[in-house]
Amino acid sequence: MIDEARRRNLGRGLSALLGEEEAPAAELATHRVRVDLLHPGRYQPRHKFDPAAIEALSQSIREKGVLQPLLVRHDPSRAGEYEIIAGERRWRAAQMAQLHEVPVVVREIDDREALEIALVENLQRQDLSPLEEAEAYRRLLEEFSHTQDAVAQAVGKSRSHVANTLRLLDLPLPVKRLLDEGMLTAGHARALLTATDPAALAGEVVRRGLNVRQTERLAKRGPTKPRPRRLPAESSDGKDADTRALERDLSAVLGLVVSVDPAGSGGTITIRYQSLEQLDDVLRRLSQPPPPKG
Repeated sequence: MIDEARRRNLGRGLSALLGEEEAPAAELATHRVRVDLLHPGRYQPRHKFDPAAIEALSQSIREKGVLQPLLVRHDPSRAGEYEIIAGERRWRAAQMAQLHEVPVVVREIDDREALEIALVENLQRQDLSPLEEAEAYRRLLEEFSHTQDAVAQAVGKSRSHVANTLRLLDLPLPVKRLLDEGMLTAGHARALLTATDPAALAGEVVRRGLNVRQTERLAKRGPTKPRPRRLPAESSDGKDADTRALERDLSAVLGLVVSVDPAGSGGTITIRYQSLEQLDDVLRRLSQPPPPKG
């Protein structure tokens, strides 16, 4: 079990765990270990490593070396080898930089402490996705019988933060995918927890580009129902709105009632007149040259 001093160190950060607050970096009990004798920790909470970020770190290591030693423990299942507790990104980048050895600090650490340290390091570097963070909290609760208060104290977070993060694990799989892909933030996801249909609402949030406050309001009233596509209005004689508009335009030009009757690809136009004078007026209007353009 982790003693109280160690738990306080967890809250203060990885530098306290490495002993950097008690001794200068040069005085740390570091060893150089071959990279092939190191293995990723079984309690590493991160599932995804950004290749571009590893490449950038690798370039830095080529120029300056590994500045901070990896924190490791003796591998319980492989004699003479080590399990990485903190520093897997540096180990991956060092291999990319073709280093054969890296500096390490060896600590005697139990399983529960290994998970806590790995979680703290990633949280401090903001490397974890919300779901990776939530899954790590769940493991501390279920595998190591932590309370939420103990988890919060161990990782330097508030109890409400731990509780709200754990709730993300209750989201349906489609929403979790959007969260993992960065299409939704943790704030969006927490707002969706109160929705009747979180998956449908998540799709609408992404489609409309809603912020967290808008998502909270939408969650209270439910997803917007799509409006039915409006078809052109038809009158009692079967003519649509476009035909009626054409009739009105022609009537305005000619000064008489005009009827347009489509038939297949063609149709007829009927002009109603009451006297020869009206007919002469129609002929005069039709024979007038069009007004000049511009």
